[in-house]
Amino acid sequence: MTLVVVLLSANLLVARNPDVKFIADTLVVQAEGKFEADPDLATLTFSVFAQDKNLKQTYDQASQSMKKIADVAEKNGLKKEDVTFGILTVRPYYEGHKKKRARLYTVQGQIVLSVKDFSKLGTLLEDSVEDGIPDFRSLTYSLADEEAARQHAAAAAMRSAIGRATALLEQKAKKSALADSQIWMSNKSWVFPT
Repeated sequence: MTLVVVLLSANLLVARNPDVKFIADTLVVQAEGKFEADPDLATLTFSVFAQDKNLKQTYDQASQSMKKIADVAEKNGLKKEDVTFGILTVRPYYEGHKKKRARLYTVQGQIVLSVKDFSKLGTLLEDSVEDGIPDFRSLTYSLADEEAARQHAAAAAMRSAIGRATALLEQKAKKSALADSQIWMSNKSWVFPT
């Protein structure tokens, strides 16, 4: 995430004109902010697939697979809000070119488990294998609150940019101009009239 800090001369009313134009004695400082954190959320995704000549049997088989996965999640202490059921999609396959009668049905869907306690992952995977659930698709790690991480990165970029601008102004003997200025923000740009 990159934020741009722009320093402009004194008599410019930037608040009235959001289209900032660069003029003489303008100092542009660019900074990048980073925030590193260990993941605190594991996401287990299970794909459900069933295929049969009978639609009801196919749908029931897919529903049972989803129920088995939900039962494993409950058995391992996951809350209901940590289990997300996807929709089951039915697709018929017809015989012949006239498509009068379906010869086969498939039902597909997915179920996602959000796990905050990583110590449960091994047991969840073992229990799913023991219960005959062949539908495991992926395990990913992420941050539960990515917006907070973005805000930390933006704050770090702002601190870095202000630090750079201050250092440059000190070199130009304009440190007091920065301290007396007002800050205006538009489209993630910080403007400091000098």
